[in-house]
Amino acid sequence: MVATLRSIADSTWFQNFVTAVIVLAGILVGIETYENIAHEHHTLLHTLDKIILGIFIVEIAVKMGAEGAKPWRYFLDAWNVFDFVIVAAAFIPGMGQYAVVLRLLRLLRVLKLVRALPKLQVLVGALLKSIPSMFYVSLLLFMLFYVYAVAAVFLFGQNDPLHFRNLDASLLTLFRVVTLEDWTDIMYIQMFGCEAYNLEMDQAIMCTEPQPQYWLAVAYFVSFVLLGTMVILNLFIGVIMSGMDEARLETEEGNESARAKEQGLEPGEESVEHEFFELQQQIEKLQEQLGIVQTKMIARLGETGKELPPTLRGNSPM
Repeated sequence: MVATLRSIADSTWFQNFVTAVIVLAGILVGIETYENIAHEHHTLLHTLDKIILGIFIVEIAVKMGAEGAKPWRYFLDAWNVFDFVIVAAAFIPGMGQYAVVLRLLRLLRVLKLVRALPKLQVLVGALLKSIPSMFYVSLLLFMLFYVYAVAAVFLFGQNDPLHFRNLDASLLTLFRVVTLEDWTDIMYIQMFGCEAYNLEMDQAIMCTEPQPQYWLAVAYFVSFVLLGTMVILNLFIGVIMSGMDEARLETEEGNESARAKEQGLEPGEESVEHEFFELQQQIEKLQEQLGIVQTKMIARLGETGKELPPTLRGNSPM
């Protein structure tokens, strides 16, 4: 029985079936956002939701049964815990009174695709591994924001109180600038003054003390965009790429260990055989290249009438 459940849990058709059910669950939640359709087909949608929930329960039961006499080992995998929590949320007492919360919990079923698709697991693993490094990058970015935000209040607060009246508004404005969302408009207001620049009505009312600062505004915003967008934000990409490499290597090692376990090999045994096979292939390629070079050398020496070197006489191709 245990062997049967384990073969089902590890089979490709079962995993593909669960993936299709997850996609269907996400589509149903999306359909419920249309009130007319949800009201007209309420019974059908409710029935399908119960069927999907039942399939997820069966999935958990199969995977726990595959562990044999130690079903608690199911919870040793963080992804299994994640799946279990999503399914268990549907059975929280009194949740029927909170329809919005219940729908949001059902929406979490879409996240089960992360478990179903290995490539997504690598991406999520990369993000999780990048969190420690991203914290320090975020700290550096916050320091940059803080320094520039305080400076903006002192430099541009009177000219543009809508964007730089205090620290909070200044930080929010700089977030807009660092995302490159119409940041040039904010720069032009400081360059030409709030009175000279074409403002909307609410901004024009707050423009009481125009102070154009052309070169100062250029230096301030260009330097902030270069540091914040071009440098620091790209550090996030570098950190995530590094995390992806680590996650990919761990995934490959985990796959090798799983294959070795299936074949009854000791840990590391399969990797040694794989390394030996790769080296053997490289040696064969080098021998082929050496034969080509020897043939060219013999042909060239034959044209010039010179004798073959002793190293080529015994190895000359037939």
